[in-house]
Formats: sequence, C-alpha cells, structure tokens
Amino acid sequence: MDEYMQYLAELMPEKDSLKLVKSEAEKYYKSHSLDDCFSMGINLYQSDNFQIQEVGVFLLGYSAHHNASALSFLRNTVSRHDSWKVQEILAMAFDNHCKIIGYEEALPLIKEWLNSDCANVRRAVSEGLRIWTSRPYFKDNPQIAIQLLSAHREDNSEYVRKSVGNALRDISKKYPQMISEELNSWDLSSKEIKQVYKLASRFLDLD
Repeated sequence: MDEYMQYLAELMPEKDSLKLVKSEAEKYYKSHSLDDCFSMGINLYQSDNFQIQEVGVFLLGYSAHHNASALSFLRNTVSRHDSWKVQEILAMAFDNHCKIIGYEEALPLIKEWLNSDCANVRRAVSEGLRIWTSRPYFKDNPQIAIQLLSAHREDNSEYVRKSVGNALRDISKKYPQMISEELNSWDLSSKEIKQVYKLASRFLDLD
C-alpha cells in the first residue's frame, strides 16, 4: 500500500488533475479485487494529499456494492471532508456505485441519501447523477427524476438548492414541458423556492 501511495505522490502534479485522478482509480479498479479496492481506498484517504484522497474515494465508490463498509465510509466520513473538491469526487463515486448496481435498483439508496441530515450527502446525489435523464432508468422515467429533485426545492442548504435547480435546468433542455408543468405548480412565496425556480427555469419561457 505504501508503495502505491508513493507512486501516486510522485505521479500527481501540484495542480489539480481530475482526469489523472479518475484514470488512476479506474486503472486500479480494473486490475485489483474489490477487497483490494476497499482496503486501498481507506488507506489512500488517510493521505494529506487531496488528490490521493480523491483516488481513494473513487475506489470506495467502485467497491461499495461489494462492501457495505465502503458505502458507509463515503456517507459518514468522506461527506465531512472540508474540501469542495473532495465533495465533487464523492458525488462521482456515488454515481459510479449507482451505475454498477443499476439506477432502478439504487432508487431506495438514492432516496435515503437525499433525505440525509448532511447537506454534502444530499448534494452527492443531486450533483452526482447529473444529467439525471441521461442515466439509464431515469432516461425512460424522467418524471421520477423531476419528482425526486423537486422535493428538495426548499432544502435548508443553498449548496443543495443550487445543485437541484441546475439539475432541473439540465432536464428542461430535453423535457421543457415536463419541467414547465412542475415549476408552474410551485408556491413561490419562499425565497428558497424562488432561487431554485430561477435556476431551473433559465431556458424556459414561463410568462
């Protein structure tokens, strides 16, 4: 493990390189067992180098369908990391997990994470699955994606609300009528909902 961490330390540039982080994580995932991915993911997360931590987060996402402890670590530990960059990787890792097990199969988990007390956990879902309707299952069931996102239009976190609004805006490009109908049903008396409405309706003519 120490050798691999040293390899990553020498490989990673000082400047953030998401492409390199993703490729190294995928390379390790394809050449090692899921147990190895879990163990290495936990080990890499202990690094002081956030890019090495990110590789670890990806590996935990890849192994989560095999090891429930990996999913718990993502939800309970990684979500508390103070770097927004690591939170972006958490979102991607969650999406990878959903992709592996199938998005329809992941629905209960998606709902569970969306109802978490932690804003970073909720956002990992709303942000990770973008563009929602490009994902299998949601591509055939756009109304379910819209319902899940719209339920958080008054989320107490602005961070989450922005993600929700932008995700709905994404969907509006392909399903303008469905998003228009959803937005027209909203009570705009709160500033939180107005914020999401403004983001979601950016490409629509609702006048």
